[in-house]
Amino acid sequence: MRTAPIFVRVLVTGLVASLVATLVAGLPGHPVAAATFDDPEWPCIQRKIPHLSLGQVWAGPQPDDAIEAMAREPEIQRLAARLELRRTPLPEAEALIEDFAQEADAARLTALYLATFQRIDRARSNIISGIARYATKQKALDDQIDARRQEMAALTAAMERGEPDYDRMDEVELQLDWDTRIFLDRQQSLIYVCETPVILEQRAFALGRAVMAHLPQ
Repeated sequence: MRTAPIFVRVLVTGLVASLVATLVAGLPGHPVAAATFDDPEWPCIQRKIPHLSLGQVWAGPQPDDAIEAMAREPEIQRLAARLELRRTPLPEAEALIEDFAQEADAARLTALYLATFQRIDRARSNIISGIARYATKQKALDDQIDARRQEMAALTAAMERGEPDYDRMDEVELQLDWDTRIFLDRQQSLIYVCETPVILEQRAFALGRAVMAHLPQ
């Protein structure tokens, strides 16, 4: 039979796990404590907006059918693809826009921004969908951690009644520690990913301003 130090170690582990769970629940992005407006499952502090509105980031001419068709032209799509990428620094993107503006009228500049905006919005929407799927997995892991804590509490109560199962207690302790580590690692990643839609929105606004700077006054 195990000695008293094992009993102490298990009790302490249970207390630590409980404390960790309490701290985790207070982390930004935790499914239970998330700041939401219209989707209770949304894990981010930032409000969930699946799609941007062109009017939010663009104060230039509103696209008509002709501009929308122009936005699908290969030349404009190729440049929009470069402007969309976050690895293209804004100064470089601004230089690309300036070069394009040398021979482009207001309609083609508007078409270029429309194509860029649509690409950014699609990428942003895909990220938001990915965040939702990620949050669902986190919620499942959170439930699993809660279940393991409850089992540990039951095993501790049984031990206090003189019915110890030390092997199972050690097994649950290891599982709980591993699940908690994974949860915390993923939570840190989720906090970072939650910022990405905002970063893309800011990029869309900055590029819109750069294009508008070349529109006829």
